[in-house]
Amino acid sequence: MKRKRYPKNFKEQLIKEAQEVGNTLSVARRHGVSPKTLYRWIQDSKHKAWEKAGADAKKVTAYIPSPQEFRQMEKENNTLKKLLGEKDLEIAILRDLVKKARPGFLTE
Repeated sequence: MKRKRYPKNFKEQLIKEAQEVGNTLSVARRHGVSPKTLYRWIQDSKHKAWEKAGADAKKVTAYIPSPQEFRQMEKENNTLKKLLGEKDLEIAILRDLVKKARPGFLTE
C-alpha cells in the first residue's frame, strides 16, 4: 500500500483545528485522515516546539538539600545500614541452625 503524503500547511491546519475543537477523532474523520496519523502529527508538533524552545526553558533544576537535611539523611542512612546488617546476621545464624538441625533442608 502506497503512503499518502500531506503538505506541511495541511498538517498544521489539522493540528490547530484539533486543538481548538478538542476532538481529534472528529477532525480526522472530517478531513479523511487516519486518527492515528493525526495523533502522531500532534505529538510530533509538541516535540518540535520543544526543539525550538530556548535554553532557559529546557533547564532542569536539581534538588540540593541544606546541610542540616543532608546530615539528617546521613544519620537515617547509617541507621538503615545497621538494621540491614543486623538482619543479614540474623538470617545467617538461622540458616546455620537449620543446616545443623536438618541437613539438606536448605540448598543454596
